[in-house]
Amino acid sequence: MVVCDLQASTARAQRVVKKLTSECPMGYIDTANGKCSALGLMTYTLRPAMGDECPPGWSSIGGDYCRRD
Repeated sequence: MVVCDLQASTARAQRVVKKLTSECPMGYIDTANGKCSALGLMTYTLRPAMGDECPPGWSSIGGDYCRRD
């Protein structure tokens, strides 16, 4: 039996994320190519907020992203 966890695939530590709004998430810089980078200094587990509030156990860090607490 194969079990697929879609949330696990979207919630992983990322050094580079797609720029979803006009600003990057806190701790990331705009690389001017539609992406935001942490420059390898840190890795957070992020997920898009999709315009909603972050779920329990996640914090909003701007740029329409949530970070796992």
